[in-house]
Formats: sequence, C-alpha cells, structure tokens
Amino acid sequence: MHMMNLLPARCRLSAACSLLLPSLALAQTPQEAPTRSLPAVEVEAARVNGVDAFALPSSSTTVWIDDDRSGPQAQLSEALGGVPGVLARDRQNLAQDTQLSIRGFGARSTFGVRGVRVLVDGVPATMPDGQGQLSHASLLGAERIEVLRGPFSALYGNSSGGVLQVHTARGREGDPWRLRMNYGADNTLSVGAHLRGVQGPVDYNIAANHFRTDGWRDHSRARRESLNARLGMAVGEDRLELLVNHLDAPDAQDPLGLTRAQVAEDPRQATSVAHLYNTRKSVRQSQAGLVYSGERDDHRFRLTGYAGQREVTQFLAIPPGPQANPLHAGGVIDLDGDFGGLDARWGWNGTLAGRALDITAGANVDRQRQHRTGYENFVGNQLGVRGALRRDQRDTVTNVDQFVQAWWQWTERWSVLAGARHSSVRFRSDDHYIVGRNPDDSGSRRYQATTPVAGVSFEVNPQWRLHAAMGRGFETPTFNELGYRNDGLAGLALGLSAARSRNLEIGSKWHAQNGQQLEVSVFRADTDDELAVASNTNGRSTYRNIGSTRRQGAELSWRQPLAQDLELQVAWTWLQAQVRSSYLTCAGSGCAVPDTPVEAGSRLPGVPRQQAFARLQWQPAAWQWAAEVTGSSDTVVNDLATERAPGYAVVNLEAGRRWTLPGGDLRIFARVDNLLDQRYIGSVIVNDGNGRFYEPGPDRRGSLGLQWSWR
Repeated sequence: MHMMNLLPARCRLSAACSLLLPSLALAQTPQEAPTRSLPAVEVEAARVNGVDAFALPSSSTTVWIDDDRSGPQAQLSEALGGVPGVLARDRQNLAQDTQLSIRGFGARSTFGVRGVRVLVDGVPATMPDGQGQLSHASLLGAERIEVLRGPFSALYGNSSGGVLQVHTARGREGDPWRLRMNYGADNTLSVGAHLRGVQGPVDYNIAANHFRTDGWRDHSRARRESLNARLGMAVGEDRLELLVNHLDAPDAQDPLGLTRAQVAEDPRQATSVAHLYNTRKSVRQSQAGLVYSGERDDHRFRLTGYAGQREVTQFLAIPPGPQANPLHAGGVIDLDGDFGGLDARWGWNGTLAGRALDITAGANVDRQRQHRTGYENFVGNQLGVRGALRRDQRDTVTNVDQFVQAWWQWTERWSVLAGARHSSVRFRSDDHYIVGRNPDDSGSRRYQATTPVAGVSFEVNPQWRLHAAMGRGFETPTFNELGYRNDGLAGLALGLSAARSRNLEIGSKWHAQNGQQLEVSVFRADTDDELAVASNTNGRSTYRNIGSTRRQGAELSWRQPLAQDLELQVAWTWLQAQVRSSYLTCAGSGCAVPDTPVEAGSRLPGVPRQQAFARLQWQPAAWQWAAEVTGSSDTVVNDLATERAPGYAVVNLEAGRRWTLPGGDLRIFARVDNLLDQRYIGSVIVNDGNGRFYEPGPDRRGSLGLQWSWR
C-alpha cells in the first residue's frame, strides 16, 4: 500500500505543501544552480563519507554552537528549541536531568533519557539497556549537535527512536581561548573556561565549567562541575584522539512534582515530603575514550574504545510503612558501576556500474556492570538518612551488534541508502540479598533483533531533494523497568518483551544559495508491545507490554534571511500519538493490579499534539538582538487522560555587544526568559503514582554574562 494512503488528510496536505513550497520559492527568487561542495564527515552509521546530509533520505538537523550564544549554557535543552520533532524540556530540577523525546519516543521516561540514543563524540551516553543521560555533555566545548529522526535511527541499535549526537571541534591554529561567566535569577552562576588550539603535534579542545543555582522552586538547589577534553595527534598517516569527560553533581535537591491544586496555590513550592525526606540525588561520572582512524586509498577505518565509571545515590520520599514489606528495596538507591565498549568500522568508496558507491560495515560490543544496593531512608525517627540494607544485587547488561550500510547513486538524480543492524542484548542480575522471606531474585534474559532500513532520494534540481524511507526498530526494557514484577512477587520482570516498531517517512528538502532553507516531512511509526506503566505504588513502578501504538505527524523547518544581518528561523511539529489496542492500567496510587481500561484511540501521555518555535535574529555590526517564541499545545499526563497540562507560549529576548580590544574580544550579553511572565507547566511526570504530575516553568527570569576571548 502506498504510504500516502496510510496518512490522514492533514498529513497529506503537509506532504503536498512540502512539494509546492520549494517550487513557489524558486519562482519568486530565481537562483543559478549552485556549485555543489560535499564536505567530508566522520565515518558513522546513517552518514556517508563525503556526502552532505542534504543528499541523504533522512531527516536530520545540525545545531551549530557558536561564540554568540547567550544564557548559562548549562543544559543541552538551551540549544534544541529550534529542532522539529524534538521535545527537550528543562525541568527546573537538576536532580532529574533534561526531559528528552523525539517524535514521541522517550516521552514516558520519568528520569534520564530512554527511547533515544545519545552519543558524545561517538562515545555512547546511552547504556546497553537503553537508559541514557545528557548531564555530562557540555555546550561550552561543543561545536555542533546533530539530531537524526525517523527510520535510519534504527542503525544505531537498541532504543533508537531518534539519535542525538554532540560533537566537539578539533583544535586548530589560531583558535581563541575563552573565559565566560553568566549570572542570573535565583543566584544562578555559570563560570567556564574553553581552551582550543594546537600545541606542537597535539590539537586540543578543553572545556571546564562550574554551575550552581539556588533553583527557582523551593528545595531545588544544585551544583555541577564538569570537564570535557578532546586531544588529537597524527600518527603517521592516521589520527589518534583521546576523549575525556568528568561530571560531579553532589546533592542536587529534588522538589518533586506538584498536583494541580498545589500549582494553583504556589508553583514555586516543593512537595512537603521533599523537605521531610530531604529528597536529593548525587552523580559522579568519569570516562575516557580512544579513537584511532585513518584512510588507505579508497578504504577508511575507525577503532574506538571507551571505559568509565558512574556513581549515583538518590534519596526518595517513600514512607517507612511500605518498607516494612520484606520484599521492598528501601527508599535510598545506591548505584556504583563501570561501563565500556569497543567499536570497529570500515568503509570503502568506489563505483558500481560506473556510479558512486559507498559501503560502511562494523561491529560493536558494549557492557555495563552495576552494583545496585537499596537502603531504608530512615534510622529510628530520623528521616532522609541512610538506614538498613534492603537490596544488594549485581547487574550486567551486554550488547553485541553488527551493522552494514551502503549508499549508491544509481543514476545522476537518484540515490539509495540502505542498511541493517543485528543486535543481541543480554541482561543478568545476581542477587546477594537473600534474607528471611526475601528470596533469590537472580535471573537473566536475552533480546535479539535485526533492523533493516532503506531510503531513496531524488534530486529535482541542485537545490531541491525529495526522499522516502522505511525501516524497523526495537527497544528493550531498561534495568529500571525490569526491576519489579507487576504481579507483586519477588524477582525481575523477565517476562517483558522488547517493543518493535515499523517506521515510514517521506520528505522534501530545499536549500538555496542565499541561505533559505525549507524542510518538510511526514512520518508514521507503528509499535507493537509498547512498554507502559502497570502500577505505581509504595515508591515502585512496574511495567507491562500494552499491545500496539501509533505515532504519526508532520514536521517543518524553515530558515529565511529577511535582510542583511536579519534572519528568521521557524520550526513546527504536529504529532498524533495514540494507543491502538485497549489495555488495563491502575487508576489510583494504591492500585497494585491494573483494573481500569484505557481505550483504543487514547492519547499517549507526555506528548503534546503541536509544538512551535520561532526566532528572529538581527546582527548589525558588533550588536546581536534576538526574540524567540516557543509554544506547546496541551499535554496529557497519564494513561487515562484524566488530567493534562495546558498549552502555553513563552517569549524570550536576547541582546549582546562585542568589542574588539588590543588583547582580545570582549562580549557582554543579556537574556530575559518568559518576558510576559506567563504561568505555565514546563514539564510533566508521566503517570506519577501520587498525582504529582506537574513541574511548573519559571516566571520572568533575567541573566547577564560576559565573555573574554583571546588568541
């Protein structure tokens, strides 16, 4: 069946617009055919050596991180507002990290990132089980962020509803050094140093940052120190790089979510139990990677090895009563583990039937070992302290993957990109807490899948491309989702199946010589065995497979120069995420066995129907001025759709001025967020068992910064 027959009228209209708009623009602004320059890119899945992403049948966006950005640069969400299909929410809660989803995948995650693959300089920030984090990625030293959406995300393996990659620039001769400071509301301070350049045979890019805040909400104080470094040198004809990063985020306070009544009363308050139990989280992570790469005639290769250690301690607001159950794991989570992996890739560039052909193949092994302990969060009558041991297990998850990808320009105007990945993910847990009525909870489970993808691209003219793509993906449960069985018995939920998805996409890309860009795509993803919450009780979340779901919609990205030094950027997403087969869920916090039906056609929680972003930027001479509007429609917060966060629109302003002085460049910048002082819900906690679904966004906030650059 043709894909357009599968989509509703609104999507077909979007597809028609994607074909007509470039034609209209070309008619209004005739352009000579540009001389095409295809820049080389790093060898990686879903990219082709020497071929611009514009020519590939995939939806990808690159966000360039330049020296003219304002704000604290403390979280990646600051840079992702203009990417269609991406929901990156600052939760005003640094104990829980940025809330990230792509085309609705990952929206159910209550902490960290799941359903989306994250990589930093090619090193996974997503563990083999699919659970990831953004906290150690630094905007200060980054050159660009690449976001891949749609079918070709499956080439990155397990839990790849989308892919986000942070890239650090190589140091080059003449690169500036920078010192940067930003101070804003709520005693928020960010101080960073960024050193980049070449010293003898070594090029370097080193960024160190200190960030602290008292938090907009009560009980949300946090501090972070981070160090990121990329060092490289030539080894004969090849290149060797060392990648290092370190994060220390001690005792970030967690204000927890609020009920609707609490938001109306005081959106800045913390839930009372957050104070009572002093809810907080500490994270420390260190990792290093080595990359060896080179080319031999038409062949190229890259070998990557990495290793790291991560420690997490979290104090939860679980009352002592439920912990009297001998099967309860306690109210303090303590994780101490190491991780590492190897990745080997080979590529070849040649011809087939006289036409350009590029092949990439490789394999990777990743392993995470974690010592998970749980403790009571009380001692006698004292709450919020570490008490008696209640859980002691060692978890291991390993993936072994192989992949191949080929790009062939089989005619002058047609090209095809196809590939496949085979993944094998094995979970194992060894229980060392076998006390009284608490039995041995050890167990293991293996998941396997082969995920093929293919797409074609057609060159209407050198400025305009059409593409279509389709593929399959899969997503295993994370160790957190395997942690408890939904029948209340002891042991891991090893009966959970991996979710399987079928993805389709058609799109249009138009890039003009004068900087105009228009990209439109329509998409659909059908998922079987979707994972969802079965119950939330006594601080435990259990999960189940719920049958089939569908995510379909349209995306638009538009960049338009309006005059000299004046540019407009627009991004819009329409996304319909629905349940396609009914299932049972829990309707109340005390429910342990699902008993309330969720009907087919219900909206998936955590996914707004529409998102929009617009930025107007003017840069006359040494000045920079910008105005942003970001908005979202309402967001359902639970499976039963009994509550929802209302839609909102927020206006932000920026201003900056640069002075060239004898010793370097001085830049002073300011930013005002939520200029109109709107009350809104910035993020939601999906299916919170206590009905505390809402994390309010801040009121009007201002910040002032300065940056000193010298060579």
